[in-house]
Amino acid sequence: MMTAIRAALFMPLLALSLPPAADQPAPTRDQVIQAMKPYDGPSVKGLDASTLTGKIMCGYQGWFTTPGDGADRGWRHYPTKGQFKPGACNIDLWPDMSEMDEDEKYPTPFRHKDGSPATVFSSHNPKTVARHFRWMEQYGIDGVFVQRFGSEISLPKDLRHCNVVLAHCREGANRTGRSYAVMYDLSGLPAGGTKRIIDDWKLLVDRMKITKDPKDAAYLKHNGKPVVAVWGIGFNDGRKYTLAECEQLVDFLKNDKVYGGCTVFLGVPTGWRTLDKDTVKDPALHKIIAKADIVSPWTVGRYRTLQGVADHAKDRWKKDVDWCKEKGKEYLPVVFPGFSWHNMRPKSPFDEIPRQKGQFLWKQYVEAKKAGCTMIYQAMFDEMDEGTAIFKCSNDPPVGESKFLNLEGLPSDHYLWLTGMGGKLLRGEVKPTDKLPPRYDFDKKISRDVLENYLNRAISMEGLLNGKGDLTDNIRMLKSNLGDEETIRAIWTADVAY
Repeated sequence: MMTAIRAALFMPLLALSLPPAADQPAPTRDQVIQAMKPYDGPSVKGLDASTLTGKIMCGYQGWFTTPGDGADRGWRHYPTKGQFKPGACNIDLWPDMSEMDEDEKYPTPFRHKDGSPATVFSSHNPKTVARHFRWMEQYGIDGVFVQRFGSEISLPKDLRHCNVVLAHCREGANRTGRSYAVMYDLSGLPAGGTKRIIDDWKLLVDRMKITKDPKDAAYLKHNGKPVVAVWGIGFNDGRKYTLAECEQLVDFLKNDKVYGGCTVFLGVPTGWRTLDKDTVKDPALHKIIAKADIVSPWTVGRYRTLQGVADHAKDRWKKDVDWCKEKGKEYLPVVFPGFSWHNMRPKSPFDEIPRQKGQFLWKQYVEAKKAGCTMIYQAMFDEMDEGTAIFKCSNDPPVGESKFLNLEGLPSDHYLWLTGMGGKLLRGEVKPTDKLPPRYDFDKKISRDVLENYLNRAISMEGLLNGKGDLTDNIRMLKSNLGDEETIRAIWTADVAY
């Protein structure tokens, strides 16, 4: 029943957002811009999109494309040096394709251990993005920052893909009661390149009505203003764009009479506060941060062990939080499940930062909570290139010349579940513990004690008829832990038990 309802809700998404046929001529920039539209679908009431507080928001790359997916970009982010074949690829995790429909599967030259062909997905496919948001809903994940790369919004085909993914995420968030916001990644921009971001933001506001659309209930706000993120300010890795440009960009997003009025989130280096490590030694960075609202230091790869997490929290997160409180800023730490980019960079170790069956990620949630953090950025929902993806990945990846990580025998949804639990920890719904919280396997049975735990705000039929209790909250809690079938079973059992 619930699955059928969800399927019905997403049918308009498929009809409205189907990618163009692969043999169509390349679009012009004007054609791409003309195709940008405001949201015209329904919005399902879900989480509170008016605040970032108490939320874990994932980064959503949305950059994977394949031949035949309608994007007309060929293989993107799957290949290395233009090739995607055994011995030549760019990803260290392989997606779990077992739930995908046939029209979501794209063939590859890779083979599984049993000789069967291995397939992958495309971020251009609306069914797949819709599926990702249903996973977020199922596991209680709050939403995503949709990555929009400054280096990929110039060529018409690339701009079209960025627009398509953003539209898919907007629709997915609205139809599942999740939240989303735009994140600009400045990486790769030339000197003067931040003007490209300003022009693109104007397009999004004018054509898609991003942040201005009353029908788009899912766009994330904080302190009464729509959130927009700018990632890549202050790194000391030789970027061509300047801090002066970045300051002008922040001023525009904050203060422009037509396109401003935003809560601005800055993605900065780990050493932003002390101007050391990976950070430019320029106090102008602090001037930019003073004009923004949310500070989010990048930490992927900055620690590698459980002790390293604790040390980083003590030396960085806690002091960063105190600094932000003093300056009137919000603090959004970045956490990641593990790291590996061996296929992208063969000289780097395979499984460079092990996941430890989720213990590494859980430790970060616990330490962030102890440090006083009230919001978290999860790297990343779909990042297979660097092995940080939390979505469903395969325990049966292809074999042969390329090596792929597996999930150490854990269910493919383990990190979706764990991210949902991290959100509960952040909000104080579960206690911080050294070990991972238990994950119940009901095996089509549910004990009264466990049921009462999830229905501690239980609704009797009398209470429901009198408008008491929160039915949506109860159903959400059950679904995130039991799934659809067991939720129905649990409600039936509750009716019998009481």
